[in-house]
Amino acid sequence: MPSQESHPITDLGTLKALAHPLRMQLYRGLCVARTATASQLAEQVDEAVSLVSYHLRKLAEHGLVEQAEPQSADGRERWWQPSSDGVTIRNENFRDAPEQAAAHLAATRLFHDQRADMYRRYLDERPTWGPEWNSAAPDNESLLRLTPADLKELGEELLALARKYDARGRAAEAAGDTEGRENVALHVYGFPFRV
Repeated sequence: MPSQESHPITDLGTLKALAHPLRMQLYRGLCVARTATASQLAEQVDEAVSLVSYHLRKLAEHGLVEQAEPQSADGRERWWQPSSDGVTIRNENFRDAPEQAAAHLAATRLFHDQRADMYRRYLDERPTWGPEWNSAAPDNESLLRLTPADLKELGEELLALARKYDARGRAAEAAGDTEGRENVALHVYGFPFRV
């Protein structure tokens, strides 16, 4: 069972390992599925099982995923799971050297591009979700006047609120309450800007 703590990424090697487009897709897929085989993930990302296995091993080398308990009687299947409850990547760990700052920027752009692709896919598929999900899905923009300390506090409170709802949903699902429950992505960005 993975740790319920977020895995802080503080070294360049681990950041680069995760900042590969396919590896990030695999990692995200494992976070959603909780456990999966390379074959299952290969089907999701439409890649060869051998390629997916290679990238899972690379993620494992950096402590991002780990082998899970077998979920079937087939002893040939290798099951994987995230080694923690997500990752944390902080700018302050990568701004001391130009190579680190560039790698952090590239990784951040990749993660945001993939998140934007997820949202675009939802928009394209919106009619298939029906009115209940479409009414429930928030789409907000708030333009605030904050200090760096205010923004940090807001981010921490939003993360705590998201974790509360995640824990509640997982507990309900573990108790058998799966009716109408779907995977939900919540992307929150807060950043300064000038007009």
